[in-house]
Amino acid sequence: MNRGRMRRYYAGILAVGMMGTGLALAQGQMSGQASAQMLAQTLAQTTAQPSSQLSGTYQPKFPGDPARSESEAQALGYMRVVLRAEREYKKRHSKYTESLPALAGTGTFTKRMAHSTERGDYTASFRPNHDRPNHDGFVLTMTPKQMDSEHRSFYAEEDGVIHGDDQKAADLDSPKVK
Repeated sequence: MNRGRMRRYYAGILAVGMMGTGLALAQGQMSGQASAQMLAQTLAQTTAQPSSQLSGTYQPKFPGDPARSESEAQALGYMRVVLRAEREYKKRHSKYTESLPALAGTGTFTKRMAHSTERGDYTASFRPNHDRPNHDGFVLTMTPKQMDSEHRSFYAEEDGVIHGDDQKAADLDSPKVK
């Protein structure tokens, strides 16, 4: 169980315990409107406390995770799924797909994933790359809706290497994401 999941688990236990304590106090010592106010205050405190404990710096999802934020982790995860599916598709059909809908159902890439290019804080873009000598390839990009230190742009081709850039749209010359 990772650290973030454990924090949410303990925060949930704490919240339930505090609600139970607040309810017992409200029923035992107060009545009517005063108990409702006490219960509302207790609930507000317990719901505010866990969220403040969970916010803060990004917790890596695995050793060596290159993501800087939850949004980047989701974007990189989407890219890895597409790259794996393309590799599998190429093994079966001896060529890469021309579009994301054509890739749907390959590996763990679903029709729902192919249906929309809106991926949270990012927009996915896929196009065939006919500039290759054998005219068989693709370009996958993830462009953030707002570029900043926690939202880099990403770029990958059929070689499976993901490139990232926090200053401009990522391309083949951008630094590799570890």
